[in-house]
Amino acid sequence: MSDAHDGVPQVLLKPRRALPFFSGHPWVFAGAIGSIKGKPPAGGEVNVHAADGKFIARGLFNPDSNIRVRLYSWEADRPLDAALWAERLDTAFDLRQRLFGQQAESRACRLVFSEADGLSGMTLDRYGDHLLLQWTSRALAMREAEIVPLLEARLQPAGIWRRTEKGIGELEGLEVSDERIAGNDPPRPLFVEEHGIRYGVDVVAGQKTGFYFDQRDNRAAAARYLHGRVLDMYCYTGGFGITAAKIGRAEHVLAVDSSETALNLARANAELNEVANRLQWEHGAAAPTMERLHAEGARFDGIVLDPPKMARTRGGLERAIKGYRTLNRLAVSLLNPGGILVTCSCSGLVPRTEFELMLGQVATESHRRIQILESRAAAPDHPVSVQCLENDYLKCFICRVV
Repeated sequence: MSDAHDGVPQVLLKPRRALPFFSGHPWVFAGAIGSIKGKPPAGGEVNVHAADGKFIARGLFNPDSNIRVRLYSWEADRPLDAALWAERLDTAFDLRQRLFGQQAESRACRLVFSEADGLSGMTLDRYGDHLLLQWTSRALAMREAEIVPLLEARLQPAGIWRRTEKGIGELEGLEVSDERIAGNDPPRPLFVEEHGIRYGVDVVAGQKTGFYFDQRDNRAAAARYLHGRVLDMYCYTGGFGITAAKIGRAEHVLAVDSSETALNLARANAELNEVANRLQWEHGAAAPTMERLHAEGARFDGIVLDPPKMARTRGGLERAIKGYRTLNRLAVSLLNPGGILVTCSCSGLVPRTEFELMLGQVATESHRRIQILESRAAAPDHPVSVQCLENDYLKCFICRVV
């Protein structure tokens, strides 16, 4: 079916800009576009063509985003309709079923991970009987009325709550609010389980969609190494510290976060898992807290650094690397010889190699040897598309500091 017959506007790329999209990359940036035939509305379907007119893929148009077109189908005759969304959802749900089966984690996981599941701009998390839906594409969000009934039919959730991401209005021209969009409001807290550990989660007001499922396997891996006295920076609702105390060999965990609300939930989670006697909580910012601990002569056998995203744009990359270097240098100064450093970055713009080079600088400046024991990524319910490596965002290094 040609564009002329189906009335779909054409986006023509500049010369020598088509290869990534023939290879399956879903983001067409404004700078790659040579011209547009027709007048696609915001959220409208467009067909993307190479400069020589050859069809590449069909996508959704957003005049207010630097990602001007998000691609969803590489078949010329395939419209972007409910049937396509249903097919992508079924494929995504099948993966999670294969991963978790009837385990408790099947009810506490990421069900749809944007580009990796062929649904660029959509994230869906399951928390028990409730779903948390997040849009990072204005054009796909405009299909919410098509997609939500598909979720209800396939998953029969008690409710679906929409969460928004910081800055998405500016990036996408997407003006939506956090609210219930189907069924009932989620309970607060809502309880989930991983590795035999239960957590109370606030999916309405907590960070991201309420919990960090991407660190699930990293929490368990870190616990195998952590022992003795542990410092858990940016502890949020207690995931790393509670796991280290519950299934690891941590005898005492000092857990620090700048959010008193998160700390209150973390305290309750420690009590829920019967490890409250081994955890101590402190409200404070990371760098000043570690500077004070160093001045007091405090030392630890293990430290976890899991800061929030530090680079949201390429212009902030250098500042982010500097920030990571400062935090890790402070952490190394607090570690006993042979201590374990679990250091993370969820900034997708920070390449893994750059993070490793940063650790090398920390080792040189600290006059300590840093040995990487494990280089880890997100849990498998956050798969990586080999055609869009930008969604390989999470880095978790388990290191020994001599």
